[in-house]
Amino acid sequence: MTASPKKLFVKTFGCQMNVYDSGRMIDALAGEGYESTDAIGEADLVILNTCHIREKAAEKVYSEIGRIRKVKEERRLAGKDTMIGVAGCVAQAEGEEIVRRAPVVDLVIGPQTYHRLPDLLARAQGGSVVETEFPLEDKFDHLPATTPKRLRLGGPTAFLTIQEGCDKFCTFCVVPYTRGAEVSRPLTAILEEARRHADARVREITLLGQNVNAYHGDGIGNRGLAGLIEELAAIDGIDRIRYTTSHPRDMDDALIAAHRDVPELMPYLHLPVQSGSDRILAAMNRKHGREEYIALIERIRAARPDIAMSGDFIVGFPGETDADFEDTMDLVRRVAYAQAYSFKYSPRPGTPASTLDDQVPEPVMKERLAALQALIDEGQKAFNAGLVGKTMAVLFEKPGRKPGQMVGRSPYLQPVNVDAPADLRGRIVDVTITSAGPNSLFGELVGAVTAPGDIRSAAAMEAVS
Repeated sequence: MTASPKKLFVKTFGCQMNVYDSGRMIDALAGEGYESTDAIGEADLVILNTCHIREKAAEKVYSEIGRIRKVKEERRLAGKDTMIGVAGCVAQAEGEEIVRRAPVVDLVIGPQTYHRLPDLLARAQGGSVVETEFPLEDKFDHLPATTPKRLRLGGPTAFLTIQEGCDKFCTFCVVPYTRGAEVSRPLTAILEEARRHADARVREITLLGQNVNAYHGDGIGNRGLAGLIEELAAIDGIDRIRYTTSHPRDMDDALIAAHRDVPELMPYLHLPVQSGSDRILAAMNRKHGREEYIALIERIRAARPDIAMSGDFIVGFPGETDADFEDTMDLVRRVAYAQAYSFKYSPRPGTPASTLDDQVPEPVMKERLAALQALIDEGQKAFNAGLVGKTMAVLFEKPGRKPGQMVGRSPYLQPVNVDAPADLRGRIVDVTITSAGPNSLFGELVGAVTAPGDIRSAAAMEAVS
């Protein structure tokens, strides 16, 4: 009699890279007989893939472990074993402390060692295991390829990690300590993975990295991220390319030119600045000033006039004055972001900023955050409203909330809701935008939709499954 497959439940916190990492952990365990499940109550192994960026990240993980402990106890009473693993950046930062505070955890594993999951789980059968060292070997060299079946489950879009770690050491950020130094994957490995995506009918790839535009993998020479984008654009079936997250210091001339010259590169760029105050930027160790950043935006827009800009902002960094905050508001007005993300500063243990004097009071941070987010929302609504009446190519991804509705993504990453047949999934079709909401667009198909031989319809996707 064939043994029943073991069930794996993975809960992902945080960034897009964690989403990618969770998928690769599933790949690593598939050879050990594990199948993914969305029902935690039937899971033989539960993994929390954690993020350490936001406030009280570790406490949220401990709270989640408390809920899983109850599931484990219920399964134990039913005669079933359950293992609990904590992975990702909280695992890297907390290490042994997780097992001390939550002895129910069987395995703690950092983000650079999940290729060792099968061996570590075997060791954990004899007691809790903590593995947070940065290994000498590259985890990507030891991970099995994602199966075509799982690639197809992701639909027509996919994430692809090309770079990890950061050497910038911004004073508020834990990434250099939890993800390590900047490391780039070789060109050949990325192209191989991208071709597998294309074979699985993926049409849009988002390249991921903590500092993605610092990419310098073996085989790319001095062409950097721009060269990689050109290589990926030449792959048949890859029609759209995006990348995130970038640092202004690594936005070189070649990459700016790629936005002008490579039609597959979408006209959307997330380029965090964090503050509009030179004084605060220096305290953050950003190594660029406000006018330098604004001039960079102007160069990018000169190369690609229709580009939409996105950014990140931290309010209430230690020592931030009303004047510093007004500098941030002024920068947001000058750049005119299509969208942006704003956060209150929260001290991350082990970072230089966490020991600074002159921490900004919580009520002040809350007031500033509300004012900044209102300005950002105003800019986003204006950008979306400016698209009404325009026709754009939309990549359809999934059914909408209403019967007969499909949802796709615009070149600017907004969801686009259209009354359309379900077989548009995986196809790029022209849509005229008829109205705009705060976060999404609504449109109508342009003319009759046909199915040319090179368009990958839902039926074609099913034919290869």
